[in-house]
Amino acid sequence: MRKWWKRLRFIVKIRRFAPFLLEFFRSREVPMRKKAFSVFLLLAYVAFPFDLIPDWLGLFGIIDDITVLLFILQQIIKMAPSHLKNKYGV
Repeated sequence: MRKWWKRLRFIVKIRRFAPFLLEFFRSREVPMRKKAFSVFLLLAYVAFPFDLIPDWLGLFGIIDDITVLLFILQQIIKMAPSHLKNKYGV
C-alpha cells in the first residue's frame, strides 16, 4: 500500500512525471510491445466513452475517469526499467 501512495504522489507531481513518461517511451530498454500496450490503454480510455459512473453526476462522474487514468499510469510505472524508476524516485 505504501508503494502505491508513493507512485500516486509521483504521478500528481507532473513536473517529474512528464519527463519520466518521455524517457519511458524513448528508452531502448523498454520493449516495443510494452510501449504499444501503454499507448493502446491510453487510446482505449480516450476512445471508448464507457463510464462506470456517468459524468453528468458531477464530481462522482469524474472520479471514475481519474481512477482509470491513474490505473493506466500505474501500469506504465510498473513496466518501466528499474534504473528509470530509481532516477525519478519511484
